[in-house]
Amino acid sequence: MMKKTVWFEVGENETVEKCLERMDKAGYMPAGRKEEPIFEERDGQPVPVRQLIKFKGIRKE
Repeated sequence: MMKKTVWFEVGENETVEKCLERMDKAGYMPAGRKEEPIFEERDGQPVPVRQLIKFKGIRKE
């Protein structure tokens, strides 16, 4: 039994389009998007490294 909602994370070397294709193949469609900055500490200061993107997928019926 599949869950009704699942969060799909865009991989570090993956495009948004590829993530959306992966969601579609798994039987989910996008219903929301969340972005979080990823920081790394350099010289004692937080420095933004990249953006973490997640899509909320809801089950297709």
